[in-house]
Amino acid sequence: MKILNKQIINDVAGVKITQLDILAPDIAAKAAPGQFIMLMASENGERIPLTLVDTDKLKGTVSLIFQEAGFTTRSLGRLNSGDVLYSLVGPLGHPTEIKKYGKIILVGGGVGIAEILPVARALKKAGNQVTTILGSRNKELLILEEELKSTSDQFYVMTDDGSYGRKGFTTDMLKELLDKDKYDLVYSVGPIPMMKKVAETTRAYNIKTLVSLNALMVDATGMCGCCRVTVGKEVKFSCIDGPDFDGHGVDWDELQKRNKVYSVQEKHICNLFPAS
Repeated sequence: MKILNKQIINDVAGVKITQLDILAPDIAAKAAPGQFIMLMASENGERIPLTLVDTDKLKGTVSLIFQEAGFTTRSLGRLNSGDVLYSLVGPLGHPTEIKKYGKIILVGGGVGIAEILPVARALKKAGNQVTTILGSRNKELLILEEELKSTSDQFYVMTDDGSYGRKGFTTDMLKELLDKDKYDLVYSVGPIPMMKKVAETTRAYNIKTLVSLNALMVDATGMCGCCRVTVGKEVKFSCIDGPDFDGHGVDWDELQKRNKVYSVQEKHICNLFPAS
């Protein structure tokens, strides 16, 4: 699992986003859009899930994009081309269901935009009309704009501060589009509050809405139960039942509380080991 290439995509306002291209031929050969891997940067490190942003079966490589937010992503950010990861397990999770739905809206926010890219490409290839809405705090933090624009029939950018595209939230544009036309699917990846708002918005229009959940994971094979979420009053595991779920059935408040359960410990260890 050698790192072949490292690219700093963004490093502004205390936010550092990095792409790694890694030699992992077995994973590259089987990976499908929507799946993820579990990664250990070092032997004594923790396991973290990262979505596969791109794969090259001929070269045997997989691409990952991450933001330095916690201890492990900061450790990962210190590695460079030529370094070797301790372990990489995958592909994990169910692939996103790719078929011809008709007219689709993809909503991505923050680093979740990276997870939208392989799904957008696959849905476009399947013959769908793809509309993409990207959200970012400002222009500087927007990622993969050109890549997603090239695979979209309609493309919109929303920024919180109005520094690029239109000022507002992704759900402002989503509601505007749903008021004007009929769509067959909405697919969303990003921060939990954004995905929750997307699901609340589409519920009124009775549109199938899929979300890719970023629940905490430890084992990622269904053994630990750390990533359990409630969907439609049933307990599911994000790792083996997801990561895609019906957004209208997710207990968003429970998910948000569970994702904060180790926030105090994470903040403490990050203070001991600052960002690279």
